Amino acid sequence: MSRQYFGTDGIRGKVGDNPITPDFVMKLGWAAGQVLAKQGTRKVLIGKDTRISGYMLEAALEAGLSAAGLKAVLLGPMPTPAVAYLTRTFRAEAGVVISASHNPYYDNGIKFFSTDGTKLPDEVEQAIEAAMDQPLQCVEAAQLGKASRIDDAPGRYVEFCKSTFPSELSLDGLKIVVDCAHGATYHIAPLVFRELGAEVIAMGCSPDGLNINAGVGSTAPKALVARVLAEQADMGIAFDGDGDRLIMVDHEGQLLDGDVLLYLIARDCQERGVLQGGVVGTLMSNLGLELALAERQIPFIRAKVGDRYVMELLKEQGWRLGGENSGHIICLDQTTTGDGIVAALQVLRATCRQGASLAQLRQRVPLFPQELVNVLFKEGQDPLVAPPVQAAMQEAEQRLAGRGRVLLRKSGTEPLIRVMVEGEDAALVKELADAIAAVVRAL
Repeated sequence: MSRQYFGTDGIRGKVGDNPITPDFVMKLGWAAGQVLAKQGTRKVLIGKDTRISGYMLEAALEAGLSAAGLKAVLLGPMPTPAVAYLTRTFRAEAGVVISASHNPYYDNGIKFFSTDGTKLPDEVEQAIEAAMDQPLQCVEAAQLGKASRIDDAPGRYVEFCKSTFPSELSLDGLKIVVDCAHGATYHIAPLVFRELGAEVIAMGCSPDGLNINAGVGSTAPKALVARVLAEQADMGIAFDGDGDRLIMVDHEGQLLDGDVLLYLIARDCQERGVLQGGVVGTLMSNLGLELALAERQIPFIRAKVGDRYVMELLKEQGWRLGGENSGHIICLDQTTTGDGIVAALQVLRATCRQGASLAQLRQRVPLFPQELVNVLFKEGQDPLVAPPVQAAMQEAEQRLAGRGRVLLRKSGTEPLIRVMVEGEDAALVKELADAIAAVVRAL
């Protein structure tokens, strides 16, 4: 059964356009209540990022849940992984996050966590979609759900994040620039690193509802690079709008993406004897990561793009560590979902334990040049099967001569074709990626 509304990361779109409308989201809250109300607590936690539309969608969800007889527990602005953690600790029926992650402020979305803090499996999302086709029926007035708020939610999550960093280590003496993308980590991430001993220079911490991800955060790292160099900081850490991904910058201003960070965590876990099995990456993971792990005899397998698919393979293999080059990193020995703050702390654990800088550690992962070009396409089109696109891909693969990769895929969250070319020659890689993208645009 195909899913009509749910993509790889929940339901997402432009606010005011179907399905991100108040009436749809209210019906979604009701439908989710019909499917998820199994544990007996009859409460659902709701968190959101800092988009102005979060107020409207939060109220709509609350109304839908109430109509289904469930209590809505409001967390306010909270990172996505914080909602997963609190859902677990409160033994709630489910957790809901109102966020469009790295997208602009005019987009928003809804994603769910199960009672154990993991993303919903496909069959549960399909059941919610099936319930959406049923007429909304409100419970009797005496059974309507009430709403409440957890005022100390940020403090609870700060303490959890700090607990994932060893008590015998400290960040004393480190100057760290922390970029929160004017998003959901703005009131949490600086506190975590400061309370662990670092001197923190915070940026991207003034959300106004309209500036989330605007020129800051993990998807716009130039501002972080400039600030790290200007402040002569030891490193910089940038999160996206909902705090489930990160990138880092060393003191020389060089970016460390998810592939590099994943390797640093994996190597540190192996050296401490706690790496269980191997590492899960994705089709987009750099070949350099795979080769660097192979040198350490660490198994590596690739999932489809999307952290939900990384999670599925981790569970299937019985492994604990996986992630994407976009910065989604899953440390199942620490938490149940991708968590930018927790992942950053695991990288810092490696730097502190080894007494090395990020600049020194990143040199252990010689990444292949990789070019990624995003091309808009119209609904109803499928450029991936078009003969001109197939021919362009075949030509590119012939020119790479077995020393690189070509990958085209549809984004799971936006109407984009992502064209990726990877190889040893940076100039050739860019030429081939631009050529394929031009063919896709011509369609």
